Amino acid sequence: MKKSIGPMAAVLCLILLLLNPATAAAGAARGLALWGQAVVPVLLPFMLCTGAVVGFQATDLLVRPAAPLFKRLLGLSKEGSFVMLCGLLCGYPMGAKLDGEFLKDRRISAQEARYLLAICNHPSPMFLLGYTAGQLADAGAPDFGPALLAALYLPVLFLAVRAGKRYRHFEVQLSAAQLDPTVRSEQPSFSFDAHMMSSFETMVRIGGYIMLFSIAAAYLEKLGLPSAISAVLIAFLEITTGIRSLCSTFPSNSCLVLTAAACAFGGLSGIFQTKSVLKNPELSIRDYIQWKCLHSALSALMMAFFVYL
Repeated sequence: MKKSIGPMAAVLCLILLLLNPATAAAGAARGLALWGQAVVPVLLPFMLCTGAVVGFQATDLLVRPAAPLFKRLLGLSKEGSFVMLCGLLCGYPMGAKLDGEFLKDRRISAQEARYLLAICNHPSPMFLLGYTAGQLADAGAPDFGPALLAALYLPVLFLAVRAGKRYRHFEVQLSAAQLDPTVRSEQPSFSFDAHMMSSFETMVRIGGYIMLFSIAAAYLEKLGLPSAISAVLIAFLEITTGIRSLCSTFPSNSCLVLTAAACAFGGLSGIFQTKSVLKNPELSIRDYIQWKCLHSALSALMMAFFVYL
């Protein structure tokens, strides 16, 4: 069954492109504009800087002030705290990318990496307070920036409890480099040029997925579905375009709840971006999707509490 779905989907996509190339071109242009104007300027500098911090073995220096808090609240090691901090500040899919890289380099254990994957990949505060809050203000909900942050980030504590029980053998431990100094010496010396090229490759991959799902959203808009259904489906595909559709379709209270759910889930585009940067068979994208669904539901419930109570 799976073997037949792939070829059929590819043929269907080609037929759609041939029948309506203008829609594909408009969707691709919108996706690439989003990538070039919003994603690259925000994410690429963070990606370059965090890679340099890791390469120059400066993670301890950066995370030292926050490590005790992350250890007390989430039970993370210093390396895990760095992954969590970057995931919160940089946005999708930076947390998952660092999680996979730290596991590959044996900086964190497999159990801590799985635990982190459940809690470290989120939209950044800049995205929430900038683009998302702006769209909500246009929909008539101008003062819900703090509530949006709370609805997105407070459920992480509940997720941490659930993930901690699931990965119950996880415990804070020294990294392999700390346990065995030869591990660090065996790692190749850091090359900023190589890291920069790797970051460019990752950004192009992310841009490709944003473009593809923007094309899918453009075709979805052409189907003539009821506006409410279309907006929800677009948000399910790609959150940036989806948030705009939600805010232009639903009344402000409903828009707030649906936007919180969409931001927490990240859309199919975010899931594919995350899968593309994990590159580690020990980390399951299926588990990640389950955690994102739970996070989405919790964020919607919390935002509904803020709005209606």
